[in-house]
Amino acid sequence: MMRTHYCGELNKENIGQTVDICGWTNRRRDHGGVIFLDVRDKRGIVQVVINPDNKDFALAETIRNEFVLKITGEVIAREDNLINTKLATGEIEIVAKQIEILNTSKPVPFQIDAVDTSKEVRLKYRFLDLRTDVMQQRMRLRSKVTHYMREFMDNHDFLDIETPFLTKATPEGARDYLVPSRTYPGEFFALPQSPQLFKQLLMMSGFERYYQIVKCFRDEDLRADRQPEFTQLDVETSFMNENEIMQMMEEMTRGLFKSVIDVDLGGKFPTITYADAMDKYGIDRPDMRIPLEIVGIDDLLSNIEFKVFAEPAKNPASRVGAMKIPNGATISRKQIDNYTKFVSIYGAKGLAYIKMNDDGPASPILKFLGAEVTQSIIDKVDAKTGDIIFFGADKIKIVNEALGNLREKIAKDLDIYTDKWAPIWVVDFPMFDTNDDGSLSAIHHPFTAPSVDATTLESTATTALSRAYDLVINGSEVGGGSIRIHQVEMQQTVLKLLGISDEEAQDKFGFLLNALEYGCPPHGGMAFGLDRLVMIMAHCDSIRDVIAFPKTQTAACLLTNAPAPVPNKVLRELSVKVSLPKKD
Repeated sequence: MMRTHYCGELNKENIGQTVDICGWTNRRRDHGGVIFLDVRDKRGIVQVVINPDNKDFALAETIRNEFVLKITGEVIAREDNLINTKLATGEIEIVAKQIEILNTSKPVPFQIDAVDTSKEVRLKYRFLDLRTDVMQQRMRLRSKVTHYMREFMDNHDFLDIETPFLTKATPEGARDYLVPSRTYPGEFFALPQSPQLFKQLLMMSGFERYYQIVKCFRDEDLRADRQPEFTQLDVETSFMNENEIMQMMEEMTRGLFKSVIDVDLGGKFPTITYADAMDKYGIDRPDMRIPLEIVGIDDLLSNIEFKVFAEPAKNPASRVGAMKIPNGATISRKQIDNYTKFVSIYGAKGLAYIKMNDDGPASPILKFLGAEVTQSIIDKVDAKTGDIIFFGADKIKIVNEALGNLREKIAKDLDIYTDKWAPIWVVDFPMFDTNDDGSLSAIHHPFTAPSVDATTLESTATTALSRAYDLVINGSEVGGGSIRIHQVEMQQTVLKLLGISDEEAQDKFGFLLNALEYGCPPHGGMAFGLDRLVMIMAHCDSIRDVIAFPKTQTAACLLTNAPAPVPNKVLRELSVKVSLPKKD
């Protein structure tokens, strides 16, 4: 071993000992002919003193930031007035006896642990960014999370089984990343968006309990909680219903938070239906820390003359929602204008409001509502003096998205979160979504089991519910799953309802349909977004902050300059011809 101790683990108990440490120069200082080095390794920082009479003093004068060092020296106590309370090792220092420069470093493009460095620079020099204390902590947190997950799965008789990365393109929602085949010219593998079909095949193979921590790939528009390649804990089990699966995954989640970050998520997680979540919170991943709720007031408005409210109140495809903000009457006119612009992003044509002032309600819309209707609204949302009520009136989707996102924005602006952690299960999702052209698309994926039989499903497709469930923590969906279709007739019915012909079904899913006819057990499962889960546990804003080598929001790697062109010779071997879009 090159070292006897880690830098960050030295303390008063080591005083008088001769130690060997290895690490990077975090900082170098000259004081009156004495050189001080802050040496950093994965456990922390310790101060090293090099006196002028040290035989390696001249060598020490050449040391700069990020040089890699091995230092032998004696641990001594610092004088009381020199103790550094900001360091775990601040009560001691090492007087160097021998110094070895293991490697030098070019001047770094940014100071390690500097907070004002741009994200682009950090991603380009990610190997330096990963040296920072915060990134070291996040990667260790991630490692602890995966370790706990594996241990839990192993202890519950799940088998860790790998599934292929080179597979067949199937319609799963997002675009596939394609890999051209050299041996089959003109044909392509697809990188898996999830191991969905393979894990179902493993259930048909009799393994009963499977898990895998696996990379998935989706070519989709990116945002803070998305990456083109991401990691998930993938779980599948036979002979368990949704309640049993949810109970087991809840047990794992509760244990994970307690073990890794010492957070008690409380008792049994509450459950809400998809319909209630959309009606009350405007979103299917509600942040239950926010004490704001959308209240439907259609029943109060259908007979008024104010068409802005009356028409959507009477239209089954529309709604009028009201959201009370306690103590929100202090929100300024300028801020209301900003909120109006904000909801316009989601298609809202405006943002009506009523302020509950000391001298009574105030709003430009009061003259259109009348005193009686105004009071009935105030009573229904239980508004008090000092509150403000915001309204949405439009198609259901527009109102839900506008008020649902406004709810989250106001919570951030006013900091009105009531809890630190709020897990909740969302259940009873619709089986299908209806597109503008009247066709159906799967809310989750085409292999999710409906809550009705095949015959009933055909006649109730637009209203049928699925046996799906999502786990939401603090407004982020951290996991989702469902009971799967295990009978070929049901699978054929679902594919048919999705507009997939028998011929296309055989071409895309023939292997699955065939396997379903050979004694497929009832089965279901769940997938946890590992990156998103760690992001929440680490209190980060983006999953990029908890991935060692992430992509940018344009799906590029600034470190390696990927994606990149390849030589024409390689393209010819793959029978691939590139046709670039014409520049404007």
